[in-house]
Amino acid sequence: MAGMSPIFRRRGAVAPRDRLVTLIRKPGCHLCDDAQIVIEKVCAELGVPWEQKDITQDADLHDRYWEQIPVVLVDGEQHTFWRVDEERLRKALTA
Repeated sequence: MAGMSPIFRRRGAVAPRDRLVTLIRKPGCHLCDDAQIVIEKVCAELGVPWEQKDITQDADLHDRYWEQIPVVLVDGEQHTFWRVDEERLRKALTA
Protein backbone atom coordinates (compact mmCIF):
# COMPACT_ATOMS: atom_id res chain seq x y z
CA MET A 1 0.00 0.00 0.00
CA ALA A 2 2.97 2.29 0.37
CA GLY A 3 3.01 3.09 -3.34
CA MET A 4 -0.76 3.40 -3.59
CA SER A 5 -2.27 6.78 -4.28
CA PRO A 6 -3.82 8.39 -1.16
CA ILE A 7 -7.09 8.54 -3.08
CA PHE A 8 -7.38 4.75 -2.91
CA ARG A 9 -6.13 4.22 0.64
CA ARG A 10 -8.71 3.59 3.32
CA ARG A 11 -8.73 5.99 6.21
CA GLY A 12 -8.46 4.43 9.61
CA ALA A 13 -11.81 3.95 11.26
CA VAL A 14 -12.53 6.10 14.30
CA ALA A 15 -13.69 4.15 17.33
CA PRO A 16 -17.13 5.23 18.58
CA ARG A 17 -15.69 6.22 21.98
CA ASP A 18 -13.45 8.73 20.13
CA ARG A 19 -16.42 10.45 18.48
CA LEU A 20 -18.49 13.29 19.94
CA VAL A 21 -22.18 14.00 19.42
CA THR A 22 -23.43 17.50 20.15
CA LEU A 23 -27.11 18.33 20.52
CA ILE A 24 -27.89 22.00 19.96
CA ARG A 25 -31.22 22.74 21.58
CA LYS A 26 -33.33 25.27 23.43
CA PRO A 27 -35.44 25.00 26.58
CA GLY A 28 -39.06 23.95 26.11
CA CYS A 29 -38.51 22.40 22.68
CA HIS A 30 -40.35 19.08 22.33
CA LEU A 31 -38.38 18.13 19.20
CA CYS A 32 -35.20 18.73 21.20
CA ASP A 33 -36.47 16.39 23.93
CA ASP A 34 -37.23 13.74 21.29
CA ALA A 35 -33.77 14.14 19.76
CA GLN A 36 -32.13 13.82 23.17
CA ILE A 37 -33.88 10.50 23.81
CA VAL A 38 -32.50 9.06 20.56
CA ILE A 39 -29.02 10.46 21.17
CA GLU A 40 -28.89 9.14 24.74
CA LYS A 41 -29.93 5.67 23.57
CA VAL A 42 -27.54 5.38 20.63
CA CYS A 43 -24.60 6.94 22.45
CA ALA A 44 -25.09 4.71 25.50
CA GLU A 45 -25.21 1.59 23.31
CA LEU A 46 -22.04 2.55 21.43
CA GLY A 47 -20.10 4.20 24.26
CA VAL A 48 -20.04 7.55 22.48
CA PRO A 49 -19.75 10.72 24.55
CA TRP A 50 -22.30 13.42 23.89
CA GLU A 51 -22.98 16.97 25.03
CA GLN A 52 -25.74 19.50 24.70
CA LYS A 53 -25.56 23.22 24.05
CA ASP A 54 -28.31 25.74 24.67
CA ILE A 55 -28.89 27.94 21.65
CA THR A 56 -30.26 30.71 23.88
CA GLN A 57 -26.90 30.95 25.68
CA ASP A 58 -24.63 31.22 22.63
CA ALA A 59 -25.07 34.01 20.06
CA ASP A 60 -23.00 32.23 17.40
CA LEU A 61 -25.03 29.02 17.67
CA HIS A 62 -28.23 31.08 17.66
CA ASP A 63 -27.24 32.87 14.46
CA ARG A 64 -26.18 29.65 12.72
CA TYR A 65 -28.90 27.24 13.74
CA TRP A 66 -31.98 29.09 15.03
CA GLU A 67 -34.31 27.89 12.27
CA GLN A 68 -33.07 24.29 12.37
CA ILE A 69 -33.11 23.26 16.03
CA PRO A 70 -32.65 20.71 17.27
CA VAL A 71 -29.37 20.29 15.42
CA VAL A 72 -27.10 17.29 15.86
CA LEU A 73 -23.38 17.53 15.18
CA VAL A 74 -21.06 14.55 14.90
CA ASP A 75 -17.45 15.51 15.54
CA GLY A 76 -18.36 19.15 14.95
CA GLU A 77 -20.00 18.57 11.57
CA GLN A 78 -23.75 18.92 11.10
CA HIS A 79 -25.35 15.49 10.94
CA THR A 80 -29.05 16.35 10.96
CA PHE A 81 -31.69 18.75 12.22
CA TRP A 82 -35.33 18.67 13.40
CA ARG A 83 -35.65 14.89 13.68
CA VAL A 84 -32.97 12.35 14.56
CA ASP A 85 -33.10 8.97 12.84
CA GLU A 86 -31.71 6.34 15.21
CA GLU A 87 -30.25 4.07 12.51
CA ARG A 88 -28.72 6.93 10.54
CA LEU A 89 -27.00 8.25 13.68
CA ARG A 90 -25.76 4.77 14.58
CA LYS A 91 -24.29 4.34 11.07
CA ALA A 92 -22.58 7.72 11.23
CA LEU A 93 -20.95 6.80 14.53
CA THR A 94 -19.74 3.37 13.45
CA ALA A 95 -18.56 4.19 9.91
